[in-house]
Amino acid sequence: MTTRHLYLARHGAADAFGELTDVGRRQAGLLGERLAGVPVDAVWHSPLPRAVASAHELARHLPNVPVTEAAELVDHVPYVPSAAETPPSWAGFFDGYDDTEAASGQRLAEALVARFAKVPDTTAKRSRTDTHEVLVTHAYPIAWLVRHALEAPPSRWLGLNSANTALTVIEYRDGLPPTIVMFNDMSHLPADLRWTGFPERVRP
Repeated sequence: MTTRHLYLARHGAADAFGELTDVGRRQAGLLGERLAGVPVDAVWHSPLPRAVASAHELARHLPNVPVTEAAELVDHVPYVPSAAETPPSWAGFFDGYDDTEAASGQRLAEALVARFAKVPDTTAKRSRTDTHEVLVTHAYPIAWLVRHALEAPPSRWLGLNSANTALTVIEYRDGLPPTIVMFNDMSHLPADLRWTGFPERVRP
């Protein structure tokens, strides 16, 4: 059975200008060490600097694996919910999104799913049929792919958050629904590098 293994990771910790920090580089390096034992075929990354730098940092531990930009992985709001779908804690968050921006985000979300959320192309010539791909992206695209795998309503991407360089794994097989193997796993990070970007009050 052909399986596509997607290893989704949010970029490392970044500064206010969106640049990777020293902490973010350490996080990305540790994620690379964790993935070094996986037969990774490709590393894909968002066009944004924090994701680009994270991808190249972790790829130092994956010799000869191609590292390539994928526009679909850029940080974006995949779906703007209606007022009835919006939880009270998100009230006002989408006030600045007009119909054009919402439609653009939804097109990106559809392109993301069309490109990555499927089984591998079995017509390609390769030594094995399974593929293992690392996607270095942002919290919202990860949430959207998890929501899609669960066949949850579109608004359920809200509330699925990922820590910096936390690992989420989804598998796609012929004739079966997607399998979420893990979500937001930080076991490769020491305690002081976990939960960066989250308020102190919500760090376990």
